[in-house]
Amino acid sequence: MAVPKLRSWQAARAQVTRAASAVRPRLAQAADAARPRLARAATAAKPRVARLARAVTPQAARTGRPTTWQYTAGAATAGLALAAGVVTAAGPWDSTGQRTAERDWVAAKERTGGTDHGRAPDTAEGPRPAPSAPSVLTGLGGGVGTVRSLPDRKALADVLDPLLDVPQLGTRGAAAVVDVSTGRRLYGVGATESLTPASTTKIATAAAALTALGPDHRLTTRTALEPDTDELVLVGGGDPTLTAREEAKGWASLRELADDTAEALKKRDMREVTLSYDTTLYAGPGRHPIGVNDNLAPVTALMADEARTDDSTRGPAPRVADPAKDAAIRFASFLADHGIKTTSPGPSKATDRAEALAEVSSPPLSTLVERMLTNSDNDIAEALARHTAVASGKRPDFRGASAAIEARLKKLGLPVSGVDIKDGSGLDRSDKLTASLLATLLAKAADPAHPELRPTLTGLPVAGFTGTLSGRYSDGPAGVVRAKTGTLTGVNSLAGTLVDQDGHLLSFAFLATDTTDPGAAQSALDKAVAALASCGCR
Repeated sequence: MAVPKLRSWQAARAQVTRAASAVRPRLAQAADAARPRLARAATAAKPRVARLARAVTPQAARTGRPTTWQYTAGAATAGLALAAGVVTAAGPWDSTGQRTAERDWVAAKERTGGTDHGRAPDTAEGPRPAPSAPSVLTGLGGGVGTVRSLPDRKALADVLDPLLDVPQLGTRGAAAVVDVSTGRRLYGVGATESLTPASTTKIATAAAALTALGPDHRLTTRTALEPDTDELVLVGGGDPTLTAREEAKGWASLRELADDTAEALKKRDMREVTLSYDTTLYAGPGRHPIGVNDNLAPVTALMADEARTDDSTRGPAPRVADPAKDAAIRFASFLADHGIKTTSPGPSKATDRAEALAEVSSPPLSTLVERMLTNSDNDIAEALARHTAVASGKRPDFRGASAAIEARLKKLGLPVSGVDIKDGSGLDRSDKLTASLLATLLAKAADPAHPELRPTLTGLPVAGFTGTLSGRYSDGPAGVVRAKTGTLTGVNSLAGTLVDQDGHLLSFAFLATDTTDPGAAQSALDKAVAALASCGCR
């Protein structure tokens, strides 16, 4: 059967216009009440918003002068990026499952910005908010398509079947599409078959960690002084985002911890200590089954900058062999800058008698989850898996973490039949998930009854703009699709959310196995998702 043509740019523009008209009265009504709180949140978040704007601008420049549809989609994403900055700073969640600052930001969209999404001309103010695309912003809160009927199952099958049944997607595959507002599965092919999910496993890890720990939980790295021995212990709190760089940029700083520790030691008239480090928060081997690999450092409760040997903050990079010792050596050098002399650091364990000296904490778990999903960060994923095990009373090793994730998914009422998780990142080819689980989990994350799961949605890369989707969908539904990618040799997957032409928020999961050309498989998945986004299918 021939593949239906995707809607024209003009039709897509009309779609967004209809969605905007549907929600404008509701946004205007909320704006007056929201502005005072938004102003406070925006002030607190201004530095982060500026950084986000700078990150978006180069992408816009690469794409050249946008068409009307690209401009509208770009505006959606810039609005989402700016809102994310405010959300991160302001929190928390309200009773509807939407973060307060995010709701306020959407309500204040009476203001508009320029096509370059940059700073207002001749002013020192931060970037002005771009015109909103309510089909995306509102979609994250449950969709706007409550009047029109749901997409028809047969019509969906007519569109998706020929696009998914192609050689580029290998010999085994699975797909599921779920209407978020009702939780009904609208489409499924092999939806309950267990397949290797690759990095879409991180969606499950995110949900499990948020359920076990809560979105406001922080990971703390601390120092403790053992009595009568002059032993200073650097205690790892399992925070892979701990940074030794001069500019911490909001992450926990090893330098700051050294500053505060040195000050505490000087108050005790101590200028020389025995330095140790404690990694006992985790158990078992730290080396992932894939072995030494640039995609992941050894999993340990103490590391700085994910044990990277270069200045990168994402993607593959060479790692130090012993991240904990490397972090302790760096810490010793920072103490030396304050005149504190240390021995060569070695492993130890802080006792209950040790006196607390200083500590630094990560951003809230919601932020870590978002960074993990946007960048497909394997180090954060494995750390969150271990923390899920700790919070669940399981042994914090690969096996215990996997069991803890599965238990949390089951507790959420998700379809876990056939699920077999081996790690938190999806690098293990033995991982098995189903398309049904992933699509249902994403729908659950939009449920107002589970506001703690919201970062599972807000952290998804935005098509054409952020994270692992920044280079995809440049000529399709950029800004409308939010999804987590997954790629291993012979495996390609994609799972996320989108808003169709009638304003329905849909979650989807497409898994392909035995693929031979990753580029062709990726393109085939993108075509299927683009067709789903442009289809009312009624």
